[in-house]
Amino acid sequence: MAAQKATGLRRIVSEAETHAAALRERQLQIETELLDAPVASWSEAAAKARYVLNLYYASLSAQDTHHRDLVASVLKDFARLDSET
Repeated sequence: MAAQKATGLRRIVSEAETHAAALRERQLQIETELLDAPVASWSEAAAKARYVLNLYYASLSAQDTHHRDLVASVLKDFARLDSET
């Protein structure tokens, strides 16, 4: 039973590592496209900024409420302005 559990655990860890590597690769592809492709509108510029702000937000500590609130406010403004067009 212990050997089956260990085998199952190794399989799950391997699948998770493979999935994480695929996600990192996809993120790199997206970021390369964002770097290489000039935007054609304010809406596209906001989409790029939204992506960068979400990366920044994810790196903030839970205690950094001031910057978290600031990012959330900017993202809310983008959403509001997008819905008005």
